[in-house]
Amino acid sequence: MQLLWFGNGTWWGVLIGLGLVLVHLAVIIRALTRPHRSASSRVAWVAVLLFLPLLGVIVYFFLGETSIGRGREERMAAAEASLPLPRTAQAPALSASAEAIMKLATSINGFEPAEGNSITLQADSNAAVDSLVADIDAARSTVHISFYIWLADGNGTKVADAITRAAARGVTCRIMVDALGSRAFLSSAQWSQMGAAGAHCVAGLRDVPRWGRLAVGRPDLRNHRKIVVIDDAIAYMGSQNCADPEFRVKPKYAPWVDVFFRCTGPLVAQHQWLFLTTWLTEVPDDAAARLPAKATLAPSGLNSPAASGGDRGVAAVAFGTGPTVRTGAMSEAFVAVIGSAHDELVVSTPYFVPDEPLLAALCAAPRRGVATTLILPARNDSWLVAQSAESAYERLLEAGVRLYEYPLGLLHSKTITVDGQLSLVGSANMDRRSLELNYENNVVISSAAVTADVRARQQSYLDASSPVALETVSAWSLPRRLVHNVVAMLAPLL
Repeated sequence: MQLLWFGNGTWWGVLIGLGLVLVHLAVIIRALTRPHRSASSRVAWVAVLLFLPLLGVIVYFFLGETSIGRGREERMAAAEASLPLPRTAQAPALSASAEAIMKLATSINGFEPAEGNSITLQADSNAAVDSLVADIDAARSTVHISFYIWLADGNGTKVADAITRAAARGVTCRIMVDALGSRAFLSSAQWSQMGAAGAHCVAGLRDVPRWGRLAVGRPDLRNHRKIVVIDDAIAYMGSQNCADPEFRVKPKYAPWVDVFFRCTGPLVAQHQWLFLTTWLTEVPDDAAARLPAKATLAPSGLNSPAASGGDRGVAAVAFGTGPTVRTGAMSEAFVAVIGSAHDELVVSTPYFVPDEPLLAALCAAPRRGVATTLILPARNDSWLVAQSAESAYERLLEAGVRLYEYPLGLLHSKTITVDGQLSLVGSANMDRRSLELNYENNVVISSAAVTADVRARQQSYLDASSPVALETVSAWSLPRRLVHNVVAMLAPLL
């Protein structure tokens, strides 16, 4: 009996071992053959799977592939098909480089560049919220809001109270937050208050693919967009979440330093479409939600340039990216804008984990004579991001990039200005999450006046920042470099 048990145990051990080997091999093959994956990502995954076989398979199961689920994909496709794209009556006059960049933006969602926009950079985060509250208080028909993070602090409460007042007087309020980014807010009195007043409140991306109670296929995939649309006439966009700059959930890194823009003109219809496609993915039975998007197509009314008071000199186009949009779209946009610079390029971003094309584009700019400046926060709330970013410092500095670190809080602004004529602003960071995972929204702006405002804001960051010297980076210790490069090697997995 003992020999039989031992023999059976041996055979079961062989079978289990063989099964694990086959599973391990299958996952490696999957990592290598998964479509729309960069070569660096394939190499990183194979390295993890080879060196950490069992743990690597488990990690791949949860983080190896981007999936929002077949049902969600079908609902989003249906929402996009049901909402006609905003159209432009006449193409704006653009420089050759601006026209090329805007054509690339058009290829992402189908939005056409349009003039007739008024785009105003708000003075600071608190002023932006005050302006937003005033517009909500003046709303007559609809208030649509999508934030990644909403906190029950001063500014968060101000906006929630304004929505409560609007809903109580009969304004249709559709409020969407990310289920992970705003998880604390979902149990707050403000969230309940808005719903009790009649606002339609939804936590997005709760139904990521699951196996039992375990989320699989990138459970950390998020809706990172920041979009407000009021009465089909006013839109807000930028880097700012609905919170105080003190950002009390992470006070160690505060204040959060952001940019937020108030827009009127054709950009409003484009942001409305981006909001409604994600809204209808969450609430497909909301037939009334399709009406505002159609109203924005009318040749006259609140959204026309004349009614909005927009300056016909401001040409712009919005675009939104995410896991249901073509792979690499956000990276392509960043690279195209950087590549269009002739004289000056200034970039600010809080999270700098670029893919190879983006890093190469930044390094190439100073080599062709462009004065290139990159501004990053001196202290980052993500240790992994900070280590990965520092791994690129030497390469950037050797190429001639002027690198600065901002010490007065978490520099959260995502801005690019080119030659005093072109700006790219929005929600997307220069990291793998924004480039490959999250839903994001950005705007390309061709306007000397708006770009001057953004450039002045960038200069305020530079005036407070300290330059990073190549000599300092070259003197970093071997252990520090080792940590940087190990984290950077794993960046495609993050």
